Amino acid sequence: MIQVTAQSRILAAVEPVDFRKGIDGLAGICLNHLNQDPLCGTIFLFRNRANTSIRALVYDGQGFWLCSKRLSKGRFHWWPKSSQITIKIDCKDLQTLLWNGNPIAAKFSKDWKKVLL
Repeated sequence: MIQVTAQSRILAAVEPVDFRKGIDGLAGICLNHLNQDPLCGTIFLFRNRANTSIRALVYDGQGFWLCSKRLSKGRFHWWPKSSQITIKIDCKDLQTLLWNGNPIAAKFSKDWKKVLL
């Protein structure tokens, strides 16, 4: 089972990848192009060129999980843009992204609030 928590490290690859690649191909992209260890437990997100599918690759200590979401119609409206090769995103941003929302436009409360005594 994959657990995505507020403490999960989630990296989104900025550039699209060829979705004919399977687990080994995406793990190779993590290692060779993103300069990240695919065995570290990070959730790696990839998109296809048409912006109709997202894949998540994560190692859970025993093996890899490869999860895909393909929209039945339309395209994903938002994907991180940057001059970097990856962007770190939060758990709440991932949930918004998977529901085809724009995490930047979403109105979230702050993660931590000071408790007044």
